Amino acid sequence: MQLGLTVGMAGPHPKLDMEMILEAERLGFTQVWTGEAYSTDAVSPAAWILARTSKIKAGTGIMQMPARTPACAAMTVLSLQALSGNRFICGIGPSGPQVIEGWHGVPFGKPMQRTKEYIAIIKQILAREKPLEFRGEQYSIPYDGPGASGLGRPLRSIAHGDPDVPFYTASITPAGLRMAGEVADGNLPIFFSPDAPDVVTGPTLEGRRKVGKTMQGFDTAPFVRAKLGPDVAACRDAIRPELALYIGGMGARSKNFYNDMITQMGFPGEAKTIQSLYLDGKKNEAAAAVPDALIDAISLCGPAERIRDRLAAWKDVAKAGHLGTMVLKGSSIDVLRVVAEAVL
Repeated sequence: MQLGLTVGMAGPHPKLDMEMILEAERLGFTQVWTGEAYSTDAVSPAAWILARTSKIKAGTGIMQMPARTPACAAMTVLSLQALSGNRFICGIGPSGPQVIEGWHGVPFGKPMQRTKEYIAIIKQILAREKPLEFRGEQYSIPYDGPGASGLGRPLRSIAHGDPDVPFYTASITPAGLRMAGEVADGNLPIFFSPDAPDVVTGPTLEGRRKVGKTMQGFDTAPFVRAKLGPDVAACRDAIRPELALYIGGMGARSKNFYNDMITQMGFPGEAKTIQSLYLDGKKNEAAAAVPDALIDAISLCGPAERIRDRLAAWKDVAKAGHLGTMVLKGSSIDVLRVVAEAVL
């Protein structure tokens, strides 16, 4: 099992914790992921990290596809691969309609089809076998639709890229996980439990088999929240609000993919209760309703000894092929050191 981490730039005054990233690199972590919602972007901090490190890989977790054309994303891949010595990882995803239509002002469209076409176009650009031409449901290159000038012509990238650059998605629905297995090299599920790994890897394997592959070489790299401290309850409480937000508030009452995933992990009643409270405006009550068992299943909480004990289950599912990289989220340098000592 390899180790990675996420770094955030949230809040009104964004800041990147390079001290933690450099310590992760020193400890032997292989990946660091940056994200974007409707504030800072994912590419700029990834470029900053790659410029200030020498070994660790940096990935976008995730670039919002509707915010960029596939060719723009391919140019990002070409640039950062060239500048970093092939240490850039391309993580892409559809985001959600609230952000895509409410922030970027473009149609959300069909996320599964968009992902397939997006990766296919980037791969074609990187391969440089011929000038770019693509006719799909979401993209038509050269563009020949309404408003076209008629002057567009197929172009080939001037720069020579690496067609083997790894692509990651951030899929959690069964359909999305199957698609990830089919077209990507890895996936960044926001929730994962070593007690119920098939929720993620079952559909992924279906997608891999569809294209004649096994899970060999596919990196399931879940985000794992980790809080180190002597008081287990206090560590759990630090994680509750974020889980309540996703389970209760990230989606409509009739459709919340995060809620669905927690239900599949064995917490159907709790998921429904959290959502009802959250959507009724009772956010504190929703956070309090997040069960200890769920937090313990998908997170690492408490003193160093407790975290080391729980890591045994994660290492077991990694040996069984369900997990490639554990990506620590919301961590501290002390957490990185405890986990690295137990895993690497």
